[in-house]
Amino acid sequence: MGRTLILTGWGNKDYACGAALALRHYKQADILGVSKRRLPEFLENVSGYKEIAILGVSLTADAERLAAALKSLKERKVLVRWLSVYDFPEWMGKEICDNLESSICGSDMLEAVSQTFNLPCSDIGRILRETDSLGRRYSIFLEAAMYYYRNFQDDQAYPRAIRHIAANDTESQWTDAERQMLEHYRKYGQRELVGQSKVIACLREQINKVARHPRARVLIFGESGTGKETIAQQIHFKSTKKNEPFIAFNCASVTPNLLESRFLGYEKGAFTDATESRPGIFEAANGGTLFLDEISELPLEAQGILLRVLEGGRFHRLGNNARETEVDVRVIAATNRELPARVREGKFREDLFQRLNVIQIQAPPLREHLEDIPAIARSYRKINNMPGILTQTQNEALMDYDYPGNVRELNNLLERAEVMDISDYRQLIREHKEMNAGLARETGEIVPDNLEAAMRLHIKRVCEKYKGNITKAAEALGASRNTVRKYLE
Repeated sequence: MGRTLILTGWGNKDYACGAALALRHYKQADILGVSKRRLPEFLENVSGYKEIAILGVSLTADAERLAAALKSLKERKVLVRWLSVYDFPEWMGKEICDNLESSICGSDMLEAVSQTFNLPCSDIGRILRETDSLGRRYSIFLEAAMYYYRNFQDDQAYPRAIRHIAANDTESQWTDAERQMLEHYRKYGQRELVGQSKVIACLREQINKVARHPRARVLIFGESGTGKETIAQQIHFKSTKKNEPFIAFNCASVTPNLLESRFLGYEKGAFTDATESRPGIFEAANGGTLFLDEISELPLEAQGILLRVLEGGRFHRLGNNARETEVDVRVIAATNRELPARVREGKFREDLFQRLNVIQIQAPPLREHLEDIPAIARSYRKINNMPGILTQTQNEALMDYDYPGNVRELNNLLERAEVMDISDYRQLIREHKEMNAGLARETGEIVPDNLEAAMRLHIKRVCEKYKGNITKAAEALGASRNTVRKYLE
């Protein structure tokens, strides 16, 4: 025993810079990110440290459990130090306050650490406030580290970034692995599953299971704008193929007569304009993943070509019948159409459907997880450098719409509000609904003429919108819970 641990909050550059300055005081300390929700559990199980410094982590989780953990640490003569800009909340009892040493000062976490340990912080302040190019690059580094934590459970990228900041390292001192992380984030960081709803949690669990089986074919169903390519990327980058190519191909983007050459590649002179040899998308994806979007739009003749490659993993480039090309590719296909119906209509081969349809994943429409809208909006605005934060009223306005265009439509709305400098989001939504009334989903339900029956149908729909929560539905309807129950019976 004898080491020091710095615990800092996730996802805030202020916390990271404060932790970097604290590292200069503690020298050889370990660093970990922790959320306020997991802080009590973490402190219950931590061992091997003589001092724990908590920076930028609120003490507002399970108070009783937190108090017990702090008391146990004090009895074991472990000093717990809490640095914060904000004072203890009024409700917090002595059992928490008396079992840790607090330092409450400064206007941000960097300043709080500076004042607590009497350390200069001007160089780290440049990074916090992005006053130069290095500061801006470190900002991206920290965002990439958080992205890797959220998507790949890499909890060491964030501490590594903090250590670089503490050492005042330049970009040349970042490792090759860190550069690869940054490159990956720049390329794919805008494609991320955002949200904590049960629907998204279930989707992440499915992705994690499928990713462990790198040869299983996957068919992703979902409406336009639900993030099917994002799901495919998540499966690829969480699998053992993550360092191999990920190739995305839209099956509706190429004319039928060119599809064979795009799939299989061709040799020089194979046809007019073939002035050089080129590999097809299967060769380009060899060892990795081929994502075939809009698979339902693939012409029947091209479906036969795809089926032959899937069955044998071998093919001839156009213009070369002497040498066979062999590939090892995981195929993930996606569609916003009902493929079984296309099979029944004779527009999609049943044998190809069966080849592709090993694992099914449904990309949920946004209307099924409206509670994630504030987080999705916050992420989109951050990625696109939109200043400020949305108010509760603005978030509530965004949630009062079912988005037939899903996340893509939400992002369009956010961009429109930014470009046109619109702050009244309720008016924004009203105008958007009017302009896009033709996109409203057909429910298939006929609204009855009878007033009582129409009221019953409307109350049923509102309850479905709020996931069966009677209290929330009653508040939205301006009615009592008993009234809502009566109409649901």
